[in-house]
Amino acid sequence: MNTPWSPSSWRSKPVRYLPDDYPDLAALARVEAELATLPPLVTAAETRRLRDALGQVAQGKAFLLQGGDCAESFKEFAADNVRSTFQLLLQMAGVLTFAGGCPVVKVGRIAGQFAKPRSNATETVGGVTLPSYRGDIINGMDFNARERTPDPQRLLRAYHQSAETLQLVRALAREGYADLAQLLGHRPETEGAVRPVDFFTSHEALLLNVEQAMTRVDEATGDWYDTSAHMLWIGERTRQLEGGHVEFMRGIQNPIGLKCGPTMEADDLLRLIDTLNPRGIPGKLTLIGRFGSDQVAECLPRLMAATRRHGSPVVWSIDPMHGNTHKATNGYKTRSVARILAEVMAFLQVAAAEGVHPGGLHLEMTGQDVTECLGGPLDVSEDDLSSRYHTHCDPRLNATQALQLAFRVADGLHTVRAPQARAA
Repeated sequence: MNTPWSPSSWRSKPVRYLPDDYPDLAALARVEAELATLPPLVTAAETRRLRDALGQVAQGKAFLLQGGDCAESFKEFAADNVRSTFQLLLQMAGVLTFAGGCPVVKVGRIAGQFAKPRSNATETVGGVTLPSYRGDIINGMDFNARERTPDPQRLLRAYHQSAETLQLVRALAREGYADLAQLLGHRPETEGAVRPVDFFTSHEALLLNVEQAMTRVDEATGDWYDTSAHMLWIGERTRQLEGGHVEFMRGIQNPIGLKCGPTMEADDLLRLIDTLNPRGIPGKLTLIGRFGSDQVAECLPRLMAATRRHGSPVVWSIDPMHGNTHKATNGYKTRSVARILAEVMAFLQVAAAEGVHPGGLHLEMTGQDVTECLGGPLDVSEDDLSSRYHTHCDPRLNATQALQLAFRVADGLHTVRAPQARAA
């Protein structure tokens, strides 16, 4: 694309899943203007550091671990919840680093992952039809007209909650939580032994009006950065080449993720790569497969082969969550740990066969003791789902399930990397 870009050029393109039913558009415009005056949540220098780290992943020298809530909520926001998920990500990273044999880049789905695209614009209960719940940043979960009406003030509340979350995460990273030994119960002998950790934030760039407001020029380089998060991604439903989401993302210098599902064609993927990373910068673009355990072996090889031939230094990651969602017999939306693991293992096998570095893992998970996904070390059953089912959107792995997955993935990475090491 050679057409001029600006933070607002997306407004001339078709846009999907952006709320169009705010009752007071003037109030929405005032909130957007206020967001544009608020401090950035992240800095351009931090964002460049993540891009450099992902460049190491693209070269096969590191691994990306990206995880956190399906959708953050106002109700569940608490320091203990943030701390437990942060700690879980570090524990998983430790497992992958030491057992898998490579450094791990740690990115949270945190401090901004509020909005969710919904297949149906409305929901009907007992003969009453209301707008669907689209995340706390847009409307409320309770089924009544007041809660389901989009409210611009929620955008500001989400910003301030993100700022508080980042403040806590940065404090945790500076303190002992950054050291794996302390996480395992071994305190450092001296204060200097506590090492801070590089921990980055990410979310889906769904609400482009918010992303536009948070996009600023970096005075050091003159480049545009979206300061709402270090990394943003384009969802499977909003990746249209001529759409507003691709238009917005092509102009920012943040690392970008692109969800790739079963309907992605190789030619379309290559055009998106050329649009989103025309200069071929290592670490700029992460391709996040989300196929389902029953389709990954069929769909992924042709896409990996196409990117290998294309030569652009992309990161290949796998999201084994979204393609493996089903409804339990008792009505709960759930996911099977066995199917999640099967998709990850297939990803590793396909990558090895195609000569592509299996670069990352993208999970919906929480440090809370929830019962939302089936199976795992405690063998959560359908009957168990109702006991601690707290998600505001999709089911998440709990801590024991996520750690089990980390150990299995580490074993798989070690198996894949061993022949490469011998060949080198």
